[in-house]
Amino acid sequence: MEHITLAHGSGGKLSHQLIESLFCRYLGNPYLEQLNDASILPTSGRIAVSTDSFVISPLFFRGGDIGKLSVCGTVNDLAVSGAIPKFLTLGLILEEGLEMAVLERIIASLAATARQAQVQIVCGDTKVVERGNADKIFINTTGIGYPRTGAEIGPQKVRPGDVILINGTMGDHGIAILSEREGLEFETPVTSDCAPLNSLIDQFFDQGITCMRDPTRGGVGTTLNEIAQQAGVGMILEEEALPLRPEVAGACDMLGLDPLHLANEGKVLVIVAPAAAATVLEKMRRHPLGAQAARIGTVQAEDPGRLLLRTALGAKRLVGMLEGEHLPRIC
Repeated sequence: MEHITLAHGSGGKLSHQLIESLFCRYLGNPYLEQLNDASILPTSGRIAVSTDSFVISPLFFRGGDIGKLSVCGTVNDLAVSGAIPKFLTLGLILEEGLEMAVLERIIASLAATARQAQVQIVCGDTKVVERGNADKIFINTTGIGYPRTGAEIGPQKVRPGDVILINGTMGDHGIAILSEREGLEFETPVTSDCAPLNSLIDQFFDQGITCMRDPTRGGVGTTLNEIAQQAGVGMILEEEALPLRPEVAGACDMLGLDPLHLANEGKVLVIVAPAAAATVLEKMRRHPLGAQAARIGTVQAEDPGRLLLRTALGAKRLVGMLEGEHLPRIC
């Protein structure tokens, strides 16, 4: 059968065929293959849990697809919270008429990304809705991980003098999706930064980290505003230190967008004690996902709850949270 039908979501024969012939073939492991209403997982002590839903359009884009994104998004939410991601659940909403070849391509990509991130899909659910009641496929993933020993990080730990780092260029995902949707062509095509960050974070987590966040929707500007408000501190970024691809900068100039408000799917903001900043930056740059890591700002006691940007001319301007929606269905 070449397309998804309503019968694939009935819980009957076609549902079982879909599970066995596609999902178990790509995602199979001892937990998923229990095929019970709940999987029994090995755990003791505390766990970390995160969930996210993915409705991105288009389904495939330069640098990734909805399957890869659904793993990266949840793995990264766990990793930046100080947890080691271990397991994912997978919920699929499929539209009647979805080509089976498209679904297989998405599941294959999802499986490859899960292997890269060293997580296992341990249970899932599939529902099919009538043609026109969804946009081909929506995905939900819930992640389970184990908190690291001493993993007490967060805004409550941020102090004036701390240093703000990022592992690479801003806004790549946002511009990649925008260019796909609008048919924009650049001399150098922009590729999404979509990637699982847990192996990068493994390299430096024990080095005086006070807080981490992945600046997805709303970008770096919105994420740092959130931390500043939660921590009751001010933050200042150095414009000349912000890593930005020339093609992304050009697109922002052309379209009137602020790169500080563009979405990222493979970036982590790391706030670290000043004495450890150089070590963390060096460790980040040794990893393929941190080769362009940069020190972009500092935490300060002045202007609590606000994010400022020092421009190339030395002036300061206020950077607020993203208002409205630059680009809906970005993830």
